[in-house]
Amino acid sequence: MNDYDLWFTLLNISNKRKINLIKRFKTTEEIWYHTVNEYNSSLNKFIIEPKWEKGKIELVKNLIFQNDIKMVTFIEDDYPEILKQYDDSPFALFYKGDIKKLNSSINISIVGSRICSTYGINVTKVIVKELTGNNINVISGLAMGIDYYAHLYSVENNIFTCAVLGCGIDIIYPKSNKKLYDSILKKGGCIISQFVPGTQPISYNFPIRNRIISGLSKITIVIEANLKSGSLITASAALDQGKDVMAVPGSIFSKNSLGANKLIKDGAFPLTSVEDIFNLLSINYSKKVNTNQKTMNNLEKKIYNVISDVPVHIDDIIKLTNIDISQIYELLFEMQLKDEIMCLSGNYYVKFNNKI
Repeated sequence: MNDYDLWFTLLNISNKRKINLIKRFKTTEEIWYHTVNEYNSSLNKFIIEPKWEKGKIELVKNLIFQNDIKMVTFIEDDYPEILKQYDDSPFALFYKGDIKKLNSSINISIVGSRICSTYGINVTKVIVKELTGNNINVISGLAMGIDYYAHLYSVENNIFTCAVLGCGIDIIYPKSNKKLYDSILKKGGCIISQFVPGTQPISYNFPIRNRIISGLSKITIVIEANLKSGSLITASAALDQGKDVMAVPGSIFSKNSLGANKLIKDGAFPLTSVEDIFNLLSINYSKKVNTNQKTMNNLEKKIYNVISDVPVHIDDIIKLTNIDISQIYELLFEMQLKDEIMCLSGNYYVKFNNKI
């Protein structure tokens, strides 16, 4: 990063104009020379002095230094090649972690409702787990709901995951995702943003962020979305970019499935099994074998029989099974390790369906 790159990044002109300029002049220093030093330059017709308060470059540089943030520009090798296909891509990306992996593997995005159901969580877990070992990265937006679980299960399964933010990379939004933010980086993932450090998560930023999510991805997968979901904006951006969109069908009675079902009705690929993803990517698929799978003992069978697809509270499990509380937690923990059940917030449990 140099001052010319940062100056150019902060210029109040469109991404498209910036990309055209950098393709023409090759370096930001050359652009500076022609706009600032050559008073009769035709470039002065549409480039003006940056509209920021005095000292803004130094402020941003300090934030970058203080938060150990890196910056990559459109003309550098580490900039995601898949984004270079679009003339409205950001000139610069701010990032933490390993951005190089975005150029060496297949990227797919997984997005969905912030207020997701057990069904959506279950589907996300199965999909992510089955991607393991296929050189596939998972891209999402570090939001609540499906985004959160897409990143979480990627971290748990040692899959490279990249979170694209709708704010400055020094700002974690929502704040409750701080632990996940740190876990992504600890496991060798990446956090990126086109917004300069210090940028707040205002609503206007997120549709812009969504275009980066879809732009980085070969396929965009929508798992649960209502008709006004931001996930539909991501899907629309993917279609504009010539990308494939997949949607998980859901109940016609569920508000969370209205958007995903509409996408399918409008031509998106229905995701009815994990194999559908691999077929679309033209990759051979072999279903993962759960090495933790063991035969359930009698007490585990007793618990399994009272748990269903509808969340059941632990107090009800104890009443229905009459198993001592000193044993129940250990048994439930073992069953989670074997992917027989899932624990939801509030001490609710459901069966884990890995049959898609």
